[in-house]
Amino acid sequence: MAFASRVSVVERRYPLREPFAISRGSRTEARVLVATVECDGAIGRGECVPYARYGETIESVANQIHGLKTPFDRMRLQRMLPAGAARNAVDCAMWDLEAKLSERRVWDLVEMSEMVPVTTACTISLGTPEEMRIAAESRAGYPILKVKLGAGSADVERLRAVREGAPAARIIVDANEGWNAEEFGTLARTFGELGVEMVEQPFPASEDCMLERCETPIAICADESCHDRKSLEGLAKGYSFVNIKLDKTGGLTEALALKRQAAVVGMKVMVGCMIGSSLAMAPATLVAQGADIVDLDGPMFLADDHPIRLHYEGCVIHPPVAELWG
Repeated sequence: MAFASRVSVVERRYPLREPFAISRGSRTEARVLVATVECDGAIGRGECVPYARYGETIESVANQIHGLKTPFDRMRLQRMLPAGAARNAVDCAMWDLEAKLSERRVWDLVEMSEMVPVTTACTISLGTPEEMRIAAESRAGYPILKVKLGAGSADVERLRAVREGAPAARIIVDANEGWNAEEFGTLARTFGELGVEMVEQPFPASEDCMLERCETPIAICADESCHDRKSLEGLAKGYSFVNIKLDKTGGLTEALALKRQAAVVGMKVMVGCMIGSSLAMAPATLVAQGADIVDLDGPMFLADDHPIRLHYEGCVIHPPVAELWG
């Protein structure tokens, strides 16, 4: 296992092709941090996206990384930083470093038999029903659409508009904690009619208990309610999926462990992301192997991606090249 003798971090900004909106607000750029670790002349890199919902800022996460005392290895890192964006960037950089020092690919290091392309969902940003219908039409060839909702009474119209725009697509819905019980009940009556397969985080994480009082045949996925393996113990009975994001788990190490533990307790796995570059998505493609749903379309929203990119063939993501990561 590699030991980092030096660690540094820089901010990168990626303008978006168009504004991206969810129930909590909108953005026009992705602000990310890239951590670099060094050992014996080799360099590893990892990217994270600090998220205000979890009390993170670019400055606070950068300070966490700057505060790391070298040398450390990847396992010691798990104790040095809590789950979150800072540990994610450094953990993924450490995996990249280990791969370079060993001259092996990361999937060989985790004893994965093979890496295959995965199919990602394509996200429809929150907007007016007409805006979302047009967006769905432009993505009608994608097999899975993830629809951002959680903005009040027009959500039923938004969902119907997306279905009109993409009549053949599979649909999953993400409320980003935006509904109350009454709104969820209204939407739930349309899920079967419109072919909705899964709903992500309908209520605030602090109100998970409401799921026990809401009857719906649709699968419910924990996103904001699930960060790492410890989160599994407290999930409400209503959840059957967990959304694994490296910025929540604190890196690939814990993400792989969470995926294994989710299987043990009988929960299905969705692998998601924040909006970041190909450098952020590359480690997540390992977790995406064999996942029930993959949502790694973050780079699709960027006006310009990382100089070395993941290869997206429509909605199909090919394994990362060594020059990018791992």
